[in-house]
Amino acid sequence: MKPHRTDGISLSFGLIFAFVALWWAVSQVVNLRLPALGWLVAGLLILFGALGLLGAIRSGRRAEVPAPVAAEAQVETPGDLSPQMHADIVRELLDNPAERIDLPPAADGDTEPEGRRRQN
Repeated sequence: MKPHRTDGISLSFGLIFAFVALWWAVSQVVNLRLPALGWLVAGLLILFGALGLLGAIRSGRRAEVPAPVAAEAQVETPGDLSPQMHADIVRELLDNPAERIDLPPAADGDTEPEGRRRQN
């Protein structure tokens, strides 16, 4: 059987179930006149405090994460283009992309798109 990480939620509900079963068994044998709700709340607070302490103690014992391995970046140009030709094409495409879009003509006769109009 492979060891696995502890599931905190399942452990918490299992312990709560065991605590309720133990509480029932003790109440069948021992007859104490105590406010039941007060003792239940106190027991739950103690249980959650103990779980919090166990979680805090366990969090300090984590294994070291191995450092990532650095890989060399390789730049590939598409097809059989030279790097200079590829750079020229990219530069031309990024030069003014707004001029490459077919915009519908403006309704009031303006030839400039809305974003390029001057504010007066």
